[in-house]
Amino acid sequence: MVSPRNTRSNTRRSPRRTYRAAPAVLAVAAAVTAIATTLSAPALAQGSTAEELAKYRQMLAEGNPAELWEAAGEELWKKPAGPKNVSLEQCDLGKGPGVTKGAYAELPRYFKDTNKVMDLEQRLAYCRVTLQGLTQEEATKNPFSSQGKPSDIERLAAYLTGESRGVKMNVQLTHPEEKRVYALGEKMFFYRGGAYDFACATCHAVDGQRIRLQDLPNLLTSKGAEAAYTTWPAYRVSQGEVRTMQHRLYDCLRQQRFPEPAYGSDVITALTMFLAKNANGGTYDGPNMKR
Repeated sequence: MVSPRNTRSNTRRSPRRTYRAAPAVLAVAAAVTAIATTLSAPALAQGSTAEELAKYRQMLAEGNPAELWEAAGEELWKKPAGPKNVSLEQCDLGKGPGVTKGAYAELPRYFKDTNKVMDLEQRLAYCRVTLQGLTQEEATKNPFSSQGKPSDIERLAAYLTGESRGVKMNVQLTHPEEKRVYALGEKMFFYRGGAYDFACATCHAVDGQRIRLQDLPNLLTSKGAEAAYTTWPAYRVSQGEVRTMQHRLYDCLRQQRFPEPAYGSDVITALTMFLAKNANGGTYDGPNMKR
């Protein structure tokens, strides 16, 4: 059954959508006040902190500004562009040219036309090059928004991931390349390095860990992987932007003081493959909303 939120029609462009961010702002203010009040108690139990954070996330659930990024991404997807002046509507994300419904829930995956495993953002760049005639540099320019420089890539990713909302994650390891890339991603997850001698596993391989007020899910468990992976991309309240999975991993590596990874690199795709496969069976619920 298709929910009204997933139905694409002209009525989806109602002017009132531009005001959807207001409830989110009010929710943030109310939630922060509630959390601050709770944290002021001298004998605060960890359980009550978790309860307040759960309320905070629930307040944010309504009026997610990411819907504006989805709408803009849909327009970019259907708009002719590039030297060839064509749209991206014939881009094959793995389920056939132009099929977007449920495609993200099966990515990363092996693509015969490139003879490699690709995640969403790699595949999107490939389609912008082959269909629209952009250079690789043009197709991957400005992957992350900054002040005054919105990213088309983030908007396209918001739209395409939203097309899998409500779909079960189903990443396969049937092709030898998929198995190889998954193994590489697992190795990357446990690889220690950087100035802090950290690995992804330092924070995300044990139950019950937290940094400040942020729970750190155990990404080796189905429950932890599902909760984390199925909610990205996400609108970051603190940044006022929708951030993709590439950005999430980029930021994690930055905090570990690893060398900066190239955008769309195969090692990031491998790490994504490892996390996505671990999240299999979880219902995709992005683009979500984060602090």
